[in-house]
Amino acid sequence: MTVSVLLQILALGYLKDPSFNPLTSGPYGLIFASYVPFFFDIPISTKFRIFGLQLCDKSFVYLAGLQLLFSSGRRSVIPGLSGILAGLLYRLNIFGIRRLKVPEYVTSLFSRLSWPFPNNSYQRLPIATTDENIPHRQTHQMQGTHTTTPDPTESSIATLVSMGFDPASAIQALALTNNDVNLASNILLEAQST
Repeated sequence: MTVSVLLQILALGYLKDPSFNPLTSGPYGLIFASYVPFFFDIPISTKFRIFGLQLCDKSFVYLAGLQLLFSSGRRSVIPGLSGILAGLLYRLNIFGIRRLKVPEYVTSLFSRLSWPFPNNSYQRLPIATTDENIPHRQTHQMQGTHTTTPDPTESSIATLVSMGFDPASAIQALALTNNDVNLASNILLEAQST
């Protein structure tokens, strides 16, 4: 965000247009900086055709980004392009930006927080990883009886695989979370970060 704001200030200094209105407020720099890893790191899982145009599952995110980029004319283009440039600078590690990390005590504090999940009785417990790097967690048992979970659906597995996880880890995470794709992706992301 800091790099994006600095780039916006430089762009305003370069334009020096007295009729130019202030930039659009909001986290444009952060939003558009996140398009860079989305473009490079998130794989395409499905392709389809609409009216003869070849599209993919990521196309609609890009279209929403274009709409946001041009939503206020030049007032939103400058912050958007500054965000994209900041994302590229981070990806290419220009100026050694990747060295700058959030302090360990801050990440530790947030990793200990338990966020409530609607419709889930999910209890946050310490993580111990297996050889497959999937955390073991205590599963919810109702009235002392062990309930069996159905096998994960192919679409749930495909969703996690499209996020970059291997199929075996995706199946294990889905089994641990009663086939909840959101919780399974959180577990897999936690496992990757440890």
